[in-house]
Formats: sequence, C-alpha cells, structure tokens
Amino acid sequence: MNTPGSASYLPAAARRGFGIYIHWPFCLKKCPYCDFNSHVREEVSQKRWRTALLQELDHYAELLKTSGGEGRIVSSVFFGGGTPSLMAPETAKVLIQRIRKHWPSHNDLEITLEANPTSVESDKFAAFAQAGINRVSLGIQSLNDQDLRFLGREHSAAEALKAIDVARQNFERFSFDLIYARPTQNKQSWKDELEQALAEGTRHLSLYQLTIEENTPFHGARRRGELKELNPDTAAELYDITNDVMAQHGMPNYEISNYANPGEESRHNLTYWRYGDYIGIGPGAHGRLTLADNTLLGSKIATRQHRAPEIWLSTVEQAGHATRTHSSISDTERFEEMLMMGLRLSDGIKLKDIQNETGLNLSDFIQLTKVEQLEQEGLLSLDKRRIRATDEGRTRLNSVLSYLLA
Repeated sequence: MNTPGSASYLPAAARRGFGIYIHWPFCLKKCPYCDFNSHVREEVSQKRWRTALLQELDHYAELLKTSGGEGRIVSSVFFGGGTPSLMAPETAKVLIQRIRKHWPSHNDLEITLEANPTSVESDKFAAFAQAGINRVSLGIQSLNDQDLRFLGREHSAAEALKAIDVARQNFERFSFDLIYARPTQNKQSWKDELEQALAEGTRHLSLYQLTIEENTPFHGARRRGELKELNPDTAAELYDITNDVMAQHGMPNYEISNYANPGEESRHNLTYWRYGDYIGIGPGAHGRLTLADNTLLGSKIATRQHRAPEIWLSTVEQAGHATRTHSSISDTERFEEMLMMGLRLSDGIKLKDIQNETGLNLSDFIQLTKVEQLEQEGLLSLDKRRIRATDEGRTRLNSVLSYLLA
C-alpha cells in the first residue's frame, strides 16, 4: 500500500511528468529589447559546456532518486537561451541521450530548440533533427526588413522565410515568434504581417507586444527621448486584432501571447503555466520540484542556478552542480504562483489542482467577495470546476492579481 512514509509513495504533484529546461546563454549579438540572461562571447568551449550540462543532469537524477522520485516521467525538454541553436548539434544529442538514460519518457516526448533564422544556424537544422530535436521555435520577430533592423536582428525577412521553410522540412512541429506594437506599426500593416505569417503553415505562434525593459538599450533610448513607444490605445487595438485574426484561422490564444491549433500547444510551457514540476539547468535557470517528504503534499522546492556563465561553469566543474539557491515553497506561495501562472491561460486553473497542490481550497487563500467583484466587472469567471480570467481580465492581469492577493 502506498502511504506517506513508504518508499513508493509520491505526492500527487510529483506523480505527474516533469519538464527539463536547458539554458544556453550565448548569442552572436545582444538585441536592444532583450533583458534575458544572454551574453556575447568570442569563444565558447563546447566540450566544457557539454560536460558541465551533463554533470547537472546527473546531479538532478541523483536528487530525484534520493527523494522518492526515481522513475518519474520526463514530459518535455526545452533548449532555451540565449541562442541554443549556436550549440553544436552533438551537444544537444548527448544531453538528450543522458536524459533518456536517467528517466523514462513518452514515445512522443516534446524536445524543443529555440533558434534564430540566420543562414548559419538554419544550415544546422538537419543535424539538430538527427540529434533528437523534434520541435523548433524560431525567433523571427518581424517579416519586415526595416523593423528587423530596428529590433537589432541579425537576419533579413528573406532569411526568416527561408529558415521557416528549412524548419518545415526538418521538424515535426515548428513555431515562431513575432513582436508587434512596434513604433511605426499601424493596424493594417500588422494585420497584413499576421496574414503573411499564417500563410507559412505553422500551427503555433508566439505574438508578443514590444515592452521596454529596464537595463536594455531600448530603455536608455527611451529615457533620452530617442525612442517613442506606440500609443497604448493603438497597442490595445493591435492586441484585439491579433486575437480576432488568429481565432478566424482556428488558432485561438491558449495563453496571453501564445496561439495554437488544438493539440499544438507548447507542452513544455504548459508545464510552467499549469504549475507543474521542471528542472532548470544552465546559467540563471530556475526550477520547481515536488519531493517526497512523508506528507500527502510533499515539499515543493525552488531552485536557481548561478547567473554568470563563467561562474556557473567553474562552479559545476568544482562542485558537480551550480544550484545557487534551494528553498522550500510554502502553501501560500504555491497558491500565489499557481494563480499568477494559471490565470494567463484561457482555461484558467482547475479548483481540484489547487487542492492537490496545497491541500486547501480557493477560499482559504482569497476572499470570494473579491472574486465576485471581479466577476461583476467582467474580468474573472468562477464555477464549480475552475477559476479563469476573461479575455479582458487577461489584458489587465497585473491589476487583477494585485487586487486578489492584497
């Protein structure tokens, strides 16, 4: 009998599959809008980085083994960055092999690689496919040469379209990103660009409004008066146009910025938004893991790796892993993280998932009178099965969350 305290017992959250995120922090160039943990280096030792990432996988395999998680199923693998398509395909291959050695997985395990559409990188797509990658996410960002130059991208619109074609030939599934609400954009030009993107036959698109993040070149340019953002009302209209056009093509937004045909959603990103478990390795990567601890719920831990690439690498080489912080997450923190992630999804959060994760009910964390108020304002919906933000609620999600959690 599997009961708390027995070796074979696992909390409900830990019996689900888990994702693995692998961060490759290097780029050819830092884009002016990017605040991700990405770095430009003249030389990168593929051998040293490959060995260190393998050590990290070994470390987490041992951690799960000693905490009752041996035999857990890997549900997705995601190579992110940075620009992981700058990684040698052989590096991806041995990492995938090591993952399959340590953990069982489904036959249709989703293995995604983020890639830029320069010819140098797209020429390696066939080798990445042979290495085991079966889904690619392309950082196209625009199909307009002028806007690509504004965004600091290294590729042209022609290269972008060629890369999409090469991806289509080599991978079972592909997606690409576009950034809209660019300063010179209007409703018609964005609609035309969307239609052009949809004509490429992808079944998944990530469509992000341009945001000016602190400590980026764009932030400095705005402060100096050299960059003027699009009018907020126009940006809101572009978001509405985006949702309308995508819905008309059978690709509604399943998350605020992600659109897909049914069944083509990013399984890995759904793990984040549904508050599933995932391992994060590589500089600055973070993770969430449920470990067996003789209780029904288990303990949820948050992990974060050293951020600076050189410090991360030397730490792994010296200590066997580079996890900088390893902390427990309280029931309240679990709920708050679930809410912040889950309300981004069009289908929201199942109430039974809140119970499985925390052992408590929705009303134990937030006042239902607040939910009723947001329902009256058309921002939230609550029934016997789930809580979800409406379309309007997701556009104002920060305000909704602040009100609920105050």
